[in-house]
Amino acid sequence: MLSFRKAIVLALGLLTLFFVFRSHHSSSNPPPANFKNANDLPKPASLTKPKPQPQQPPKQEPTQSADKAFNTPDASVKKPKTQISLEDLRKKPLKQQLQYQFPYDVEAKFPAYIWQTWKYTPQQGEFDEMFREAEASWTIQHPSFVHEVITDQVAVHLIRHLYASVPEVLEAYHALPLPVLKADFFRYLILLARGGIYSDIDTAALKSAADWIPADVPTNTYGMVIGIEADPDRPDWADWYSRRIQFCQWTIQAKPGHPVLVDVVANITQETLKRKADNRLNKDHKGIIEFTGPALWTDTIFEFFNNPDYFDMTSSKGNITWEHFTGMKSPKKVGDVIILPITSFSPGIKTMNAGDEDDPMAFVKHNFEGTWKPENERHIGEIFN
Repeated sequence: MLSFRKAIVLALGLLTLFFVFRSHHSSSNPPPANFKNANDLPKPASLTKPKPQPQQPPKQEPTQSADKAFNTPDASVKKPKTQISLEDLRKKPLKQQLQYQFPYDVEAKFPAYIWQTWKYTPQQGEFDEMFREAEASWTIQHPSFVHEVITDQVAVHLIRHLYASVPEVLEAYHALPLPVLKADFFRYLILLARGGIYSDIDTAALKSAADWIPADVPTNTYGMVIGIEADPDRPDWADWYSRRIQFCQWTIQAKPGHPVLVDVVANITQETLKRKADNRLNKDHKGIIEFTGPALWTDTIFEFFNNPDYFDMTSSKGNITWEHFTGMKSPKKVGDVIILPITSFSPGIKTMNAGDEDDPMAFVKHNFEGTWKPENERHIGEIFN
């Protein structure tokens, strides 16, 4: 048996060992912090990501303004300022109705649409093989664009949807007696309402629309891009073309609501309804160029260039005429319209000083199929040589 003294010594020894062990355990395991999961634990400095600093907005470089052709100011921008009831809107002139329904903003971006029309879509087996490569070129050159080939049946429903609030336009569209007249009208209607690029099915894109305009021209300073179709500098030019300078309408780029589109849609609508009332609508092909085609298109553009509602004419040296565009080799800007030389949309025609398809200014190739014309009137570009 242990004596009392030995028992006391043994108890003190055990207590000493207990406190030594507890002290050692406490020093090697510090009290836990308020960690909820492993992500809250301290990390080595090498794995610690610095806190992101708020980014400063990029410094805006001053844009280089382009020289204005003929010293003309930018065309004014007209936007509806107040809400108008449909009943009150219907009492206004047709142009004002169109301006209200499709307001124009020159500073907006060009919509990324490509519109074409034909009897069939490329997905249908009846789609003409001679158009496949040309049609595909638009998608290849513009991979981020919405590219639509609109058939006659689809066009009817689309126009009905877009112009439901302007019944005169719908009446005129349905009254046109020839598919080619409807096709001409459609290009103006779709661009006025939606904007983008319209191009005939027999055209091929040689370059992206991003390359059509000089880089020093800000996109918020223009709302339409057109090209010259004909510049026939010869005495008998009237035997072949309707105007001394003729702007092509097989390829047009525009922002929705552009005043030129308002004018041409209003003009066609009013003329169609007038002919309908006088029983003068017929299927004669000879008047198409003047009725809905490039002659009307050219006249409308020149009227816009000389319209005091859009331009300050007080400092003008005279009207802008065909003489300002003949012999062009580089783009010109009149107000908010860019005019491209004949090479841009008519390369390779071997006449009127147009360049070849490999010319730096060649953007769109037109094959001059003229499928709507009688056989003896097709390929005018070749006859003109």
